[in-house]
Amino acid sequence: MSTDRTIAGKIRINSFTDLIGGDNNEVCEIELKELHDFKDHPFKVRDDEKMQEMVESIKKSGVLVPGVVRAKAEGGYEIIAGHRRKRACELAGLETMPVIIRRYSDDEAILVMIDSNLQREEILPSEKAFSYKMKLEVLKRKAGRPNKENSCQVGTNFRADEILAENASDSARNIQRYIRLTELISPILDMVDDKKIKFMPAVELSYLTTRQQEILVTVMNEESVVPSLSRAQQLKKLSQDKAYTKESVHAIMVVAPVKERRITIKQDVIYRYFNPETSDEEIEKVICKLLEEWRKKGGKT
Repeated sequence: MSTDRTIAGKIRINSFTDLIGGDNNEVCEIELKELHDFKDHPFKVRDDEKMQEMVESIKKSGVLVPGVVRAKAEGGYEIIAGHRRKRACELAGLETMPVIIRRYSDDEAILVMIDSNLQREEILPSEKAFSYKMKLEVLKRKAGRPNKENSCQVGTNFRADEILAENASDSARNIQRYIRLTELISPILDMVDDKKIKFMPAVELSYLTTRQQEILVTVMNEESVVPSLSRAQQLKKLSQDKAYTKESVHAIMVVAPVKERRITIKQDVIYRYFNPETSDEEIEKVICKLLEEWRKKGGKT
């Protein structure tokens, strides 16, 4: 595969072998059409306000931080870091983007891609979920499986979790919770990203089957409700008890709120029945005793 061309006068590549022969920090201008998304890239590229700010910055000052890519055997380049920059360049009307070409194995590329994106200030729950899952799988491969002699030792999963947590803002337990979110169907996961469903209820919902989640989405749409943590836990139990139906979900999700009752008895009303020397503790004990006797009589006066 020959790529005998000058890229923006910055670096000349004579062959594919020359290209992947080693790493360097030279910046190359690569045509946008040759830059391809990383396979199963877990981070979303949104045309939102922050994207527009990046577009304006690029129009004014260019791309200040080059992307990082690796060459693809079939041609072109796979973006490791710089998916949002590429999109901003497209919106700014550019045809090329500055990048640094690196030689990475698949696992190395995954780790660099994830770590570079996790540095962002705002990370969606779904982005954390899939990136943690991908990184954990790499760490498991690096750790290897315990042999028969060490089978009684702590398992690979636990070691990988701990290694991942060392360089993450979340604990190993929370990382596992995030990874559970990858079991959610898209409509529910989108609601988690949009902060319509909170994190812990979402973790509980991840234990529902795909069909059960679809039923839940139907009920949520029909009744304009979302599950709280307690209701998500009830739905999970329904699933475990094999009692999960649209009717049972509806019964849990659509419950009339209990009207809060607050009864206040004025002190002078209470004290008229007691001597001034009677302590508050004794008064409370007498009232509770009388109420208990009233309850035993069936609540009749």
